[in-house]
Amino acid sequence: MTALETSTLRIRDTALRVARGGSGRPLLFLHGPGGLAESEPALRALAGHYDCHAPEHPGYGGSAVPAWLDNIRDLANFYLDYLAQQQLSDVHLVGYDLGGWIAAELAVRNSHALATLTLIGAQGIHVPGAPGVDVFLRTDDDLVRDTYHDTALADAILARTPTEEQLDQAVRDKEITARLTWQPRGHDPDLAKWLHRIAVPTLVVWGANDRILPVEYGRSWRDRIARATLAELSDCGHAPHVERTVDTVAALNRLTASSGSLA
Repeated sequence: MTALETSTLRIRDTALRVARGGSGRPLLFLHGPGGLAESEPALRALAGHYDCHAPEHPGYGGSAVPAWLDNIRDLANFYLDYLAQQQLSDVHLVGYDLGGWIAAELAVRNSHALATLTLIGAQGIHVPGAPGVDVFLRTDDDLVRDTYHDTALADAILARTPTEEQLDQAVRDKEITARLTWQPRGHDPDLAKWLHRIAVPTLVVWGANDRILPVEYGRSWRDRIARATLAELSDCGHAPHVERTVDTVAALNRLTASSGSLA
């Protein structure tokens, strides 16, 4: 898999750590509430096909919380600044969980720099009658088991011994996630009514066995976005890009090839 190198950029008044690797058309990956590290294997796979940009969100990864950060909409606007400052166009925007919510908010605002949008187990909308897991009421171990359908994978993750630095960072990540998503829990009531503004080809990737956000959420995203298709992966939980990396990357490659911009 392609290696990633990390550097720090200044986007307006904010220092932003960005992992980057690969070549081809630009792909911007927006990580979930667990930070960037949990998605690294998928990022290395994506970097085999694209010029992969994977920033750590302001407030995550040990970075300072900027004074302007109050909600997910702020992060969407921030990444529009990122795209403009880096002079990126024809971008494949990919977001997982919290990052999917940010990506959708960004695409609603301005999709001119985008070629495609991919939402993986995305937060951001509410689907009545499809109850998921309240992540703030689960222990860390429970949340890992909630995330992955493959119990062997969950066992392997839980067998790792985190460093003190990693434990401290996890606490900080939880604090900023709660600040951004606590109320209303995990969604913006106003987002769904504007999803019709997303004008680019969109892929929704969902695990058929997702316990955190049941597959009804994936189907709702697909139905609300005009040019969206759903890749529903069997024997897969909430993080398809981790649990079913090959299938997730293949689905994304099919999307980008059909848009005429596969690397």
